[in-house]
Amino acid sequence: SIRTVHPTSMTSSCKSLLPCRPRSGLLAGCVRRTLSSSSQGTRCRFSVKIRAETTSSESATTSSSQEDNSAVVSKNLEVMRKFSEQYAKRSGTYFCMDKSVTAVVIQGLAEHKDELGAPLCPCRHYDDKALEAEQGFWNCPCVPMRERKECHCMLFLTEDNDFAGDEQTITPEELDEFTEAMK
Repeated sequence: SIRTVHPTSMTSSCKSLLPCRPRSGLLAGCVRRTLSSSSQGTRCRFSVKIRAETTSSESATTSSSQEDNSAVVSKNLEVMRKFSEQYAKRSGTYFCMDKSVTAVVIQGLAEHKDELGAPLCPCRHYDDKALEAEQGFWNCPCVPMRERKECHCMLFLTEDNDFAGDEQTITPEELDEFTEAMK
């Protein structure tokens, strides 16, 4: 049987998976949680109704120049670089010993931040990236990273990981060097 669950009756573990609040902005909608019971136990399911909202100024501007897009990506790259360094220090994790892995993941996060408005994990496949970004489970730092220090991307590695380096920083020049082929 399937039933809709009101946010106030959710268990705390289910609430932590997906914030339940009305969304606004470019992608707006409501999140509906349902619990489905079967012989294998109870599972949370999520469905989201999304509607596009545009303002008159957004409608008037249908495309931006390549320079503007480049500046936004560059800004998001710097934002994600700084975030990654701060989170590594705060969580006691380290970047991969191969800095190109770190650079490519940060580049992917910056691109998703530009495209989706959220730093969706670039190392996973999604049927609907916008929906995943809206739900937030895989937005960096993802729930597995926050709860268990498990980073699928190898961006944030614990000391005992064989691939962990000894650095928690990456320079803008290193990012440029390792992501040059992606541009």
